[in-house]
Amino acid sequence: MSKVNKLVLASLLLAILIVLERLVSIQTQFLRVSFAYVPITLTAILLGPAWSAGVAALGDVIGALFLPKGSFFPGFTLSAALTGLIHGLFLYNAKNNRQFLIRLILSTFTVLLFIHIGLTSLWLVIMYKRAFVAFASTRVISAAILLPIEIGTVFMLKQFLEPIVKRFFKAAAVSENDCQAKPD
Repeated sequence: MSKVNKLVLASLLLAILIVLERLVSIQTQFLRVSFAYVPITLTAILLGPAWSAGVAALGDVIGALFLPKGSFFPGFTLSAALTGLIHGLFLYNAKNNRQFLIRLILSTFTVLLFIHIGLTSLWLVIMYKRAFVAFASTRVISAAILLPIEIGTVFMLKQFLEPIVKRFFKAAAVSENDCQAKPD
C-alpha cells in the first residue's frame, strides 16, 4: 500500500478516534469509558506500531485542543502513544485467527495493566495529589470489566472487516499500478 493510502486510512481512523473519545464517551474526573480503543487497535492491525502510536498521540492532542474534557496533561499523550505502540507491536502481521486472538489478549492485558492502571493512575496522582492506591483500585475494577469487552469487540470487528479491508488493499494496489503504468 502506498504512503498516500496509509495516510488516508490513518486520517480516517484518527477522525473516528476523536469522535469516539471526545463525543461518544462517558467521563468522570477520574475515569473514562469509551470505544476509542477500536480505531487505535484497527490502526495497529492494519498499519503497524509507528502509525498506531502516531494516530493515538495525535488523537489525544487534537481532541484536547478542540474538544477539551478537562485540562491537558502530556502524560496522557504519552500513554496514548504507548497504547498504540503496544497494540501495534503485538497485532501487526498476525498470521492467523488463533495467533491474532492470543496476541490480542496479551496486548489488551498489557495496555490495561501497565497503561490504564499504572501510568494513568500515576498521571492522576501527579495532577490531583492523591494516593496512587485510590486511583489504581478504581482502575483495576474497570480493567477487569473492560478486558473481555475490548477483546471481544476487536476480534469480532476484525472478522467482519477483514474481507472489506482485503478488497480495499487490493483495489489500492491495482489503482497504484494503473497510475504507474500510464505515461504522462
